[in-house]
Amino acid sequence: MTPKPTSTANILSHQYFERASRVSPGGVHSPVRAFKGVGGTPVFFRSAQGGTLTSVDGREYIDFCQSFGPLMLGHRDPDVSEAVREAIETAWSFGACEPYSLELAEWIISRLPWVEMLRFVSSGTEAVMSALRVARAATNRNRILKFEGCYHGHSDSLLVKAGSGLAGESASSSAGVSDNVASDTLVAPLDDEQAVREIFGRFGKEIAAVILEPLPANYGLLVQRREFIEETVRVARAHGALVVFDEVISGFRVALGGMAEVLGMRPDLVTYGKVIGGGFPVAAYGGRKDLMELVAPVGPVYQAGTLSANPVGMRAGLATLQKLEAVDAYDQLEQKTKGFCDRLNSELQSRGLPFEAARQASIFWLHLKTEKPIRRIEQIPSESSAAFARMFHAALDRGVYLAPSAFEVNFMSLAHSDELLERAQEAILAAVEGAL
Repeated sequence: MTPKPTSTANILSHQYFERASRVSPGGVHSPVRAFKGVGGTPVFFRSAQGGTLTSVDGREYIDFCQSFGPLMLGHRDPDVSEAVREAIETAWSFGACEPYSLELAEWIISRLPWVEMLRFVSSGTEAVMSALRVARAATNRNRILKFEGCYHGHSDSLLVKAGSGLAGESASSSAGVSDNVASDTLVAPLDDEQAVREIFGRFGKEIAAVILEPLPANYGLLVQRREFIEETVRVARAHGALVVFDEVISGFRVALGGMAEVLGMRPDLVTYGKVIGGGFPVAAYGGRKDLMELVAPVGPVYQAGTLSANPVGMRAGLATLQKLEAVDAYDQLEQKTKGFCDRLNSELQSRGLPFEAARQASIFWLHLKTEKPIRRIEQIPSESSAAFARMFHAALDRGVYLAPSAFEVNFMSLAHSDELLERAQEAILAAVEGAL
């Protein structure tokens, strides 16, 4: 049954959703858009500008989803818009060599010493899948170690969860993934160096790579201790496994060089997405030259894409990155996000409200308050989903659009003005008070 509209302000969205549900699974083209985690009818949007979205019903919302992270400059930044218009007037797609991907690749490689070569693809899922294929080929091993609570896209081998025991067999988290595929992926808990050592002690000669989000941000914002990441990297390399950083979210978001720069580490392979396309479907995998030269047509690892390195996305991405660097965006976003979260937390605490905002750089996560930082998914309070759902809809009614799940993070952009942030803070505080 199609959910009823949560507000008379969203009648047209409800009508659109009824129509969409007849032609697409769940009425959406990516699951979280369906509001399954918060209930109710999703809002359909017709336009966006800066830090706001406008719904098909004509309502304006302060947007902290920002397309789930790519839009660090906000929606339709004028400089990026100009690059996009020029690109469209030149060509939409070539299916052949062009200079625009070359310019973006050279820009990235000139700034990130751990990326000696890279290959553009169209999604983070594709980037991770391809990087792990390279890792398997380079090591002649089959197993991959990932961490519970870290999402690396929807390729078969990564849609798994841990079975019984620390390093037992893995079971798929999705129908349609064979047991044989799932069994090649091992899953360890975050924030547990001993578990990593035990898994490598048992399977070390079979593990091609360890893949981790150095800033897990797909199941809440699970900021990890530096010591845990350093020990994971050390143990992996001691056993001949490669280290893959999944920086699809954190890359170019928490710093120009992502978490690799923040931590001062050099992964063997790294995946990027979101920010590097400026809002267009662009991702990449890269790393050591000897590893990347295993990729076709130079080497035996096959990977291809008809629309990879689309010229519109290449030019939008380069314009975005150039502007981020030119205006010192990272310092601005750090101060903007810190100020917003500090003020919000101070008010939440003074009013005795059980929510708080955790943050890293320009990423923040609203969750039920806990005594200690949340680093593992089992530390998230069990009542979080229900509490967040109530708060989400109360904030939505007040004109604030948050990522529609208790376990999704939110993103700040340069387009979030002081005036927008003041309005958002008042709305969120009122929403928490009214929902709990």
